Amino acid sequence: MIQDSRLVRAVTVVTNPQSGVGRGHEVAAAALARFVAQGVEVTEVRAPSPAESVRQVRDSITGSTKPDAVVCIGGDGLMNVVLEAIAQTGVPLGLIPAGTGNDLAREIGVPTDDPVAAADLILGGRTRTIDLGRIESPAPGFTPKWFATVTGTGFDARVTLRANDMRWPKGPLRYTFAALAEISGRFTVPYRIELSGVVPGALDNPDADNVIETDAVMVAIGNTRTYGGGMLVCPDAVMDDGLLDLTVVGAVSRLDMLRLLPALSSGKRIDHPKSKQYRVAQVTLTAPGAPATADGEPAGTLPVSLRAVPGALTVLVP
Repeated sequence: MIQDSRLVRAVTVVTNPQSGVGRGHEVAAAALARFVAQGVEVTEVRAPSPAESVRQVRDSITGSTKPDAVVCIGGDGLMNVVLEAIAQTGVPLGLIPAGTGNDLAREIGVPTDDPVAAADLILGGRTRTIDLGRIESPAPGFTPKWFATVTGTGFDARVTLRANDMRWPKGPLRYTFAALAEISGRFTVPYRIELSGVVPGALDNPDADNVIETDAVMVAIGNTRTYGGGMLVCPDAVMDDGLLDLTVVGAVSRLDMLRLLPALSSGKRIDHPKSKQYRVAQVTLTAPGAPATADGEPAGTLPVSLRAVPGALTVLVP
């Protein structure tokens, strides 16, 4: 939903110089210079840990001089950290992309290669309310977690975790190299998929809430369509429909997966008879030893439950 524009004269800026394998410093300098040149009051958060970033942002938006927006200069990982502070507050989130994937920025129309244009977009003050996903788990010590784009489980989560540890190659190509490395390891696992709040007739949905037990390579849960720098894993996801889309890649062979990867990496739909898509309000996933990632960040291991939270985030858009 598009809302009225608002005046942006004070911002809290969260930076991560390591975003985009070091590109974050140059992007941050350009964006901050633009804000200062336009007379915007800037409060910068450059914390040593995610938890400290969350604390400082929360202090900023609850203080006596509340900012007009919180600006994230980084990638989807830093954005995910900031969600913990601003979800369901109504404080707008502005994005200055400086990461490897930048999938949320791309989804909402923020320029990914021009920090000055992204800063000007924020100063325009036009907002849109979108949904978020919420992850919960019965595992001891698990803290519920927000996500804005996609939660991956299984093969794609292992690929993302490996890619996060790689320093070469740069950019989205890292995910392709990581996938080639992971494809020789543990591949298909038995999943239990409990669908709740099913939309009858949507995609491959059953007629009502249902439990699916199947061997699968991975299950991706999307609030938006892409992850990993534009990989179209949930091609029909809508970020303000109050629902989550699931893509279940069944027991395909390694050879078939090798054939699917180039198409997925180039932003094409997964086209395979063992790939199914569902649209639900909530899902619980169980699979032995399967890891999960949310917005490209570690999110524990299965079992997890995920639900859509309508209108949980306000973002600044063109």
